[in-house]
Amino acid sequence: MTEKKPAYLRHEDWVERQLREARQRGAFDNLEGAGKPLRNLDRPFTAEQWAQDWVERSGGDMHAFLPPLLILRKERAALLAALPTVGSEEVLRETIADFNHRLLDQYRRPMDGPLIAVGVIDADETVALWRQVRPAPEPVPPPKPTPTKPNWFTRLRNRVSNWRFGASGG
Repeated sequence: MTEKKPAYLRHEDWVERQLREARQRGAFDNLEGAGKPLRNLDRPFTAEQWAQDWVERSGGDMHAFLPPLLILRKERAALLAALPTVGSEEVLRETIADFNHRLLDQYRRPMDGPLIAVGVIDADETVALWRQVRPAPEPVPPPKPTPTKPNWFTRLRNRVSNWRFGASGG
């Protein structure tokens, strides 16, 4: 539809002509959902439902529709469930501090909806729990002893003794 509408044609006639030509070219053949009934025609249309459908079609994340405290509650549960996968105590403490900071910041804001109780995470208790649930570190094998090279005096003494007693070698 790159051409402009001629001035002598009515708008409806021009649109109908564009549709007819596209149909003849086969532009509407093999479209996704062809021959299938339209979904949700029995439900009333709402803006929220349209937004949800649009996010699902585009592969987006539905967390944007949740209240902020509910998002933080889910994040808290996920953080506590993933304790065994945390690599170090320092990373765990930084993650907890960041979560607690964002949670308290959200509580200080005016509420947009119902109050959802989300507890602050105690860093010391969580670190103690992390120590209990994390897999034991694999023992580090002792380093293999490196063969030491004899000093110059020992090498000279061995050569002299080999020479005196007729042993060959070097």
